[in-house]
Amino acid sequence: MGFERLHPSIQHHVVNSLGWRELRPLQEQAIGWILDGDHCLLIAPTAGGKTEAAILPLFSRMLSEEWKGLSVLYICPIRALLNNLEERLSFYGSLIGRSCGLWHGDVGQASKSAILRDPPDILLTTPESLEAMLISRRTDRPYFFGNLRAVVIDEAHAFAGDDRGWHLLAVLERIAELAGAPPQRIGLSATIGNPDEILSWMTRGAKRAKVVSPSSDKVSKADVTLDYVGSIDNAALVISKLHRGEKRLVFCDSRSQAERLASLLRTAGTNTFVSHSSLSVDERRLAERAFRESRDCVIVATSTLELGIDVGDLDRVLQIEAPTTVASFLQRLGRTGRRAGTNRNCLFLATNRESLIASAALLRLWSSGYVEPLRPPPDPYPVIAQQIMAIIRQDGAASRRFDDSSIRRSLGQPAEVTEWLIAYMLEQEILFEDSGVLGIGPAGEKLYGAKNFMALMSVFDTPPLFQVVCGIEELGWVHPLSFAGFGQRPVVVSLSGRAWEVVRLDEGRSIAYVKVSDVPGRSRWLGGTRALSEAFCQSVRSLLLDDVVDERWSRRAAIEIAEARCETSAVHHGGTVVATDARSMKTKWWTFAGLKANHALAQLLQSADGVVPRFDNVFVEILHARGVGPIESLLHAAQLQSTSRQSIAVDSPFKVKFWDCLPTPLRRRFSVSRLTDADAAARALAEPRVHRDG
Repeated sequence: MGFERLHPSIQHHVVNSLGWRELRPLQEQAIGWILDGDHCLLIAPTAGGKTEAAILPLFSRMLSEEWKGLSVLYICPIRALLNNLEERLSFYGSLIGRSCGLWHGDVGQASKSAILRDPPDILLTTPESLEAMLISRRTDRPYFFGNLRAVVIDEAHAFAGDDRGWHLLAVLERIAELAGAPPQRIGLSATIGNPDEILSWMTRGAKRAKVVSPSSDKVSKADVTLDYVGSIDNAALVISKLHRGEKRLVFCDSRSQAERLASLLRTAGTNTFVSHSSLSVDERRLAERAFRESRDCVIVATSTLELGIDVGDLDRVLQIEAPTTVASFLQRLGRTGRRAGTNRNCLFLATNRESLIASAALLRLWSSGYVEPLRPPPDPYPVIAQQIMAIIRQDGAASRRFDDSSIRRSLGQPAEVTEWLIAYMLEQEILFEDSGVLGIGPAGEKLYGAKNFMALMSVFDTPPLFQVVCGIEELGWVHPLSFAGFGQRPVVVSLSGRAWEVVRLDEGRSIAYVKVSDVPGRSRWLGGTRALSEAFCQSVRSLLLDDVVDERWSRRAAIEIAEARCETSAVHHGGTVVATDARSMKTKWWTFAGLKANHALAQLLQSADGVVPRFDNVFVEILHARGVGPIESLLHAAQLQSTSRQSIAVDSPFKVKFWDCLPTPLRRRFSVSRLTDADAAARALAEPRVHRDG
């Protein structure tokens, strides 16, 4: 048994201090691999004991091998999760005389200085804070990181899905150089469809690496219902009357919708709290603490509560509309069913037909056992540019013959890319060269130096938001569009589900001063199109094509879906539908191929004849095609071009961070790889097409 291999002190405290009668399957199975020093990816449902599965064997090694100083980094994607874990890990550490520290942007400078002087055994932090420590002249890097033995990456899927994951790997590689040997890497996740690939990515292909994933609960043990309510007002009415006396967590997929729903629930007399990323830390903590301590209440949240933050023992999860992935749904579903004798549960409330169909399609994928494969984003050129400047900052300067070994090991890019970027950054004066030594140039100083120094710490940009303040209380942040019309009429915004009238705007400091209002408010935040995958969109298509009625659908949902099936002209058993409207001179091709594939198809069609197509997740629309002939001519030309990815020429519709550091060919390559799916586009082109006039 794994438990018997733990240090005697750990065994004692598990049984006597924690009062555990047995370890959970993941905890038992992980012990041997971690004690042997293997890299691991630990997978179990939410509340499956992943943190303890990693930390107990590490504490055991800490005692058996007499680790000293900072020996374990525990890395999380969000500060709230770090705050939530710190108390628990500090308690575990105190049982064996070991310490735990916390370092992120909300931690005061006095606490950080104390940590630098006397490092804890375990440090909970973020990739951005690690970058700040490496760059800071206040950090004695060899002293601070020299004893590091292990790194725990919590919610590993949240890192692997975007450039923060690449940034984390690059930072860890630089820290490994300071530690003298690569630390053991242990990833934790509840939902990954391709764990072996992600483990290989996380460990950069190390041979001694193991996925530990005990068999999880079957789909049949979850109570899931899909209902159609028709509006957000009706959703609030249902929530206010349903499951009274229970603790309910409601997920919305936008901050604006969360605020609107919370306001309606409060008006209906429901004890309601709110949590999303644009609320201040104090506001979120108050809401989450009050929710934990309450009984008959609702907390309305965005994906911020999808991760493993503890909000107490939940009775119900409700979902407004549909999340964009099965993995996200599994995270949310896993918030329930933690008490013995209870099942996981989720009630979907669709406010319109489109979201109803999407929810039903998502449940169909989930029922089949499908979970999206997670792909780290390709071509992380902006991260390479960030690392070049960060290494120069860390070392004070760098040779023109730049040592990019840590970049190549962590990001898997050839040396030519680094050389190309450095040459371009020198040309743009982002860097400068003096006698073979590189430094940050005048343009780089303007962008990432002095007051913009913190911009170099992270690989993502935060949008320009106004801080909302009432008296001395910081409430959160909203987009400047929320104040449209201020000066001509009263402007009321919504935060924490409460209404606040704007009394003064300090545009120079981006602060809105407010007072309590009885008038309903509205806040705005900008967000992009919700990109759906090819698998999701194909599930929508198959749902519309058949006549199966899922037992999880309410009567209202079943009736609405039946009507949608009868009324749609976008699907056909013979192939994808091409619908031409002679009056408007528009042709719409219903591909159901996903946003990235349709973007690729739109680019191919544009290059074929100069047309400017519109597209979304399920269709591509050509604005001037006349009849069947022209559209087929364009599609045939696109089909010929689709064999080469280079035929897709994408100008990025957005500027990612460090975009100014990328030469035009790398920008184009980056845009094509990130914004299009050539394989899914080719599959759509290869399908038979059915033509309809409309």
